[in-house]
Amino acid sequence: MTDVVEVAVVGGGPTGLMLACELALAGISVRVLERRLEPVRQSRALTLHPRSLEVLALRGLDGRFLERGMPLPTGHFAMLDTRLDFSALDTTFKFTLFLPQLVTEMLLEQRARELGVDVRRGHEVRELRQDADGVELTGTAGGQSFRCRSRYVIGADGARSIVRQLSGIGFVGTDTSVTAVLGDVVLAEPPSTPVVSVINGRGGIMIVPLSPGLHRVLVVDPERMHAAAREEVTFDELRWSVMKIAGADFGMREPQWLSRFGNETRLAEAYKAGRVLLAGDAAHIHFPAGGQGLNVGMQDAMNLGWKLAGVLREVAPSSLLESYHRERHPVGDALLRNTEAQTALMNFTPSVLALRDMMSGFLKNPVLNRPLAERLGGMDTVYPELELPAPACEGELVKTSTGRRLPDVALKLPSGAVKRLYSFMHEGKWLMLQLRDDGGPAVRLDSRWMRWTNVVQAHLGEEREELRGLRGVLLRPDGHVGWAWA
Repeated sequence: MTDVVEVAVVGGGPTGLMLACELALAGISVRVLERRLEPVRQSRALTLHPRSLEVLALRGLDGRFLERGMPLPTGHFAMLDTRLDFSALDTTFKFTLFLPQLVTEMLLEQRARELGVDVRRGHEVRELRQDADGVELTGTAGGQSFRCRSRYVIGADGARSIVRQLSGIGFVGTDTSVTAVLGDVVLAEPPSTPVVSVINGRGGIMIVPLSPGLHRVLVVDPERMHAAAREEVTFDELRWSVMKIAGADFGMREPQWLSRFGNETRLAEAYKAGRVLLAGDAAHIHFPAGGQGLNVGMQDAMNLGWKLAGVLREVAPSSLLESYHRERHPVGDALLRNTEAQTALMNFTPSVLALRDMMSGFLKNPVLNRPLAERLGGMDTVYPELELPAPACEGELVKTSTGRRLPDVALKLPSGAVKRLYSFMHEGKWLMLQLRDDGGPAVRLDSRWMRWTNVVQAHLGEEREELRGLRGVLLRPDGHVGWAWA
């Protein structure tokens, strides 16, 4: 017997669950197929970046995450001494949120189930066949075979994505040449400051607290950085490297998790192949520098979710899905380039240490620090104009704003009430923001547009240069400007 759903999402990590939430919000029937029986208890990713918090706020979910995490006003680039200052960013969320991936997944799965998503664990996909009308998946669950047919399939199943492989999508890049290790351990003599980096000619370490009594220790040891990624990490190896680099082991004991990871760097040649789409690690893998992978995956999900929902609900042409690759593939490529740069800066030879000192000095200048903080925080993405007909308007289109994200600005409503912009976007629809009430040019949305657009008349509660002189803005469901009129 073949089960039928509108969308099958393969992979139940943050990317897959975020996508499932976006689709279910639009009333799409979604099934998540996750091969693991239980959530992974170890958390490789530990932070949510400012743009990811904006993505959650666009759907009214930020409070759930803020309650569980710890804001950190700085981040790092290649463990340089001068940290990136997120407090200077143009956003409500002027910080990264320290939150283990396990908690992020738990909160997203909770939301997915609230929206009626069918999450099925222990389901491993083995075969994929697609035709002009849909995709059929077959696999095993609990020793039994299953079959699922859907109109679209999303591969959010990680670096070794079976969906990507079965779809024949190339995954081009470079093999592992450098490895590092991490250990979640108890420290009897922890550092006096929350985050500690030690960098010298013997290597580099970073220590961050995970929970009371438990710390994560990250180590790049020049003498061990060419060990194979599959080679098992021992507690003695971790402790010896820390002692050598820092001159102390901080009373390290009781390892909870030890892992070796490498800098294999690859990008999918296509994010879409017929009715199969890729997101997250299935589309891009890299050295986990700066904690960007989970965040870019969630932002992939936000970009794809509303587009696929619009196509399935026949309020948008199928061609809208082509913009997913056009918009997110360059973001994935930029992610790979900056993690490769960070990897190069973690080679602790005298010449690289000198370069690190120079770059660290440069980053003390806010003019240079901020663009790099924006890049790692996911704040600098500007999308090209959508290849869709603009809604009819008597005014003049202003293209300088197109594709830019808008922060969660304050809006003054005709009633006198003040509300935040993102509070009008929780439904996952477009937002027509009318900024003038002086009888200026009216935007005319046809009936199809109106089915997935909310309209708000308001004045800005704060000056925004990018909105100066505009009469109206049509915001995409992901908070980027679709069109603007003067």
